[in-house]
Amino acid sequence: MLNILVTGSNGQLGSEIREASPSYPYYRFFFTDIGELDITDRKNIDEFFRINNIDLVINCAAYTAVDKAEQEPESALLINRDAVSNLASACKETGAYMIHISTDYVFNGHGKRPYRESDPASPASSYGRSKQAGEDAMLSCLEKGMIIRTSWLYSTFGSNFIKTILKKGQEIGELNVVNDQFGSPTYARDLAIAILGIIPQALSQHKMEVYHYANEGYCNWFEFAQEAIVLAGIICKVNPVISGMYPQLAPRPEYSILDNTKIKEHFGIKIPHWKDSLAECIKKLKI
Repeated sequence: MLNILVTGSNGQLGSEIREASPSYPYYRFFFTDIGELDITDRKNIDEFFRINNIDLVINCAAYTAVDKAEQEPESALLINRDAVSNLASACKETGAYMIHISTDYVFNGHGKRPYRESDPASPASSYGRSKQAGEDAMLSCLEKGMIIRTSWLYSTFGSNFIKTILKKGQEIGELNVVNDQFGSPTYARDLAIAILGIIPQALSQHKMEVYHYANEGYCNWFEFAQEAIVLAGIICKVNPVISGMYPQLAPRPEYSILDNTKIKEHFGIKIPHWKDSLAECIKKLKI
């Protein structure tokens, strides 16, 4: 029996892992959030590891308030860097394996082709810098483990772009959505199942690896919203607009498409197209 700690388990990805967990009876899961385990407190982590004999950590915890991070960068660093460092150090001392979830925001968004794991990080926002700092903390501490960068995450759980679009579409009947930012939407359930499925192979790796995982294909936010409105059968006009019409504190990547080749080849997994996964998510939302 493998003892797996899932941090940030009330978030989108953590909730999807929790929902999928009954299909993996040979794992014993410990689902925690701030109420059960404060990962910014190293002593709490050490005690939790000792009491529960943790073999593997899936760190889904993150400070994700992108604009707010511009005003309180230290708060973002506390969760996205210091807590990652605490977990990595505990894993090093106990021999536990660590899977850490990162983001496309570690890139500056000026690319012209899908970002590969080997491309240099160059974050343009405080949030992105805090996530890169978390990656660096883990890389400097552990000789083996896994970082998975993802993008445009959505789910039936929590707050996200899709749920907001569908709610506003029903209420307002006309929406303006930016069409000059491109990325790969990722259904958190797909990522959760991929993570749980690759654990046996991951544990056999004896070095640190960085992977990208996003649903296949790409789009801009306008296309993403329009597809969701159509799939949900909502009568709503969606207008494409430029991002300059909606200035935000933190710069958004113009291009953050991730190259999935490495994770597909290493683990032999198939990744669904974003349109197929969006349809599955909307069915579950029962719009």
